[in-house]
Amino acid sequence: MEKYSYTPKGVCARKIDFEIEDGKLHNVKFTGGCAGNTLAISKLLEGADAAHTVEILKGNLCGFKGTSCADQLALGIEQALQA
Repeated sequence: MEKYSYTPKGVCARKIDFEIEDGKLHNVKFTGGCAGNTLAISKLLEGADAAHTVEILKGNLCGFKGTSCADQLALGIEQALQA
């Protein structure tokens, strides 16, 4: 299982950690951000297909920020998949 750590930009979360094994997401953890939302995202994505998650979450916006914690997670996963 590969472990990744992504530093988001433009959101309240300061760090996003996750693991990918056989194309599936595991142990998604946000440091900072809106605890209820980020915890829910983490639970919903356990075992989810990483590439499909990028398709679903990329471009999700939070207010007028131009991004969101979900969008930043998608960018981190996308970066990990391209590595």
